[in-house]
Amino acid sequence: MIEILSATALASVQDLGRDGYLRYGVGTSGAMDRVALAAGNILLGNPENSAAIEIPMFPFQVRFLEDIAFALTGADANAELDGQPIPPWWTIQARKGQELRLSPPTHGARCYLALAGGIDVPVMLGSRSTQLRGEFGGYCGRTLKRGDVISAIASAERAEAYTALPAAGFGIEPPEFTLPLGDLESTAHATRTFVRVLPAAEYDCYEDASLESFWSQDWKITSQSDRYGYRLAGEALVTKTTLEQRSHGIVPGVIQVPHSGQPIIQLRDAQPSGGYPKIGTVIEADLWRLGQARPGTQLRFVQTTYEEALSALDEVHDYLNKIRRLTELYLLSKR
Repeated sequence: MIEILSATALASVQDLGRDGYLRYGVGTSGAMDRVALAAGNILLGNPENSAAIEIPMFPFQVRFLEDIAFALTGADANAELDGQPIPPWWTIQARKGQELRLSPPTHGARCYLALAGGIDVPVMLGSRSTQLRGEFGGYCGRTLKRGDVISAIASAERAEAYTALPAAGFGIEPPEFTLPLGDLESTAHATRTFVRVLPAAEYDCYEDASLESFWSQDWKITSQSDRYGYRLAGEALVTKTTLEQRSHGIVPGVIQVPHSGQPIIQLRDAQPSGGYPKIGTVIEADLWRLGQARPGTQLRFVQTTYEEALSALDEVHDYLNKIRRLTELYLLSKR
């Protein structure tokens, strides 16, 4: 068990999301960075879909009310356990009474705190994720606040496995180093994020100059961005003719363009339908990159193909499988 010591950090319980309910008007929710959440669970021997705490605002602090192993993935939040530094993408054993403190990240936007066994909250519509718009799931359907006590799902097998953890713990290489975007990696920097995009249904309805601008310019993620969607600022996109259409289904990653011409990328808490034209869709394999992009970041779209999108998703799965094999071998070597 852990106790939340932070007052208002907008942290919430999330797993990989609530699939299969868009037809009923229920959004997916789930971790903004699904790779980080899955990796943290793998480090602990949990199922990849186990619930963890997504932390988007800092400082964030918890107290451990029992001995338990935990993992930190995602943003590098200068973590300290009772004042001792913990590297990012790391798992370690905490002792009863110790306090974990996370500071504003030097890199990335969201940190994930996973507990051995996974966080124990009720499963609702097939998921433990918090649905903030509907106020259900997760911990009482809301963000966490000071005084909340979060329990882990008991697992004697996992508890026994992690008694062999060395005092320093162990960790893995973050995905930004193992899942680069080819030649783009050399031109990327801390304030720019590249994501691959497939043209969507209304792509050909935009003027040629706007399409060129869509791919060539940097789009700024504005401060009006959150788990529902990223609002972008740049040169306005213009359609060839006025577009009027009925609302239709949308999924995380869809890039819609309202009348202002400034795109909005729909994300994990987005509503499942909307009527704005769709110019593109960020591929599933790159949504984790968006999850770690802060407001103020410059975003660049890279055109891709369906075949390349599938190949990129295979690379993500290979990365997680590698973590799984290395973790299993490491724990076996310590027994």
